[in-house]
Amino acid sequence: MYAVIKTGGKQYRVAAGDTLKVESLAADVGQQVKLADVLAVVDGDQLTTGTPLAGAAVMATVVSHGRRDKITIFKMQRRKHFQKHAGHRQNYTELRIDSIAA
Repeated sequence: MYAVIKTGGKQYRVAAGDTLKVESLAADVGQQVKLADVLAVVDGDQLTTGTPLAGAAVMATVVSHGRRDKITIFKMQRRKHFQKHAGHRQNYTELRIDSIAA
């Protein structure tokens, strides 16, 4: 059994026992989080869809918070003596999927 959930503007395919890094959530480490934006649930060969699916939820536990690797942004215009350097590190929350309730 697996589900497709939406959080942080992105969609993820999750199953019980999976760990994934999502956009930062306001929750403490060890706290249980209910993800209610379930777009699809697949159980065997039966597919149920919705936007979001009514009555479906995914329960997850917050494992850790952190920051991803640095992304370097470099802009340059040739022959104009223009160079611009910047960097970005995105915050994330690591989740462990406990159960999928359809």
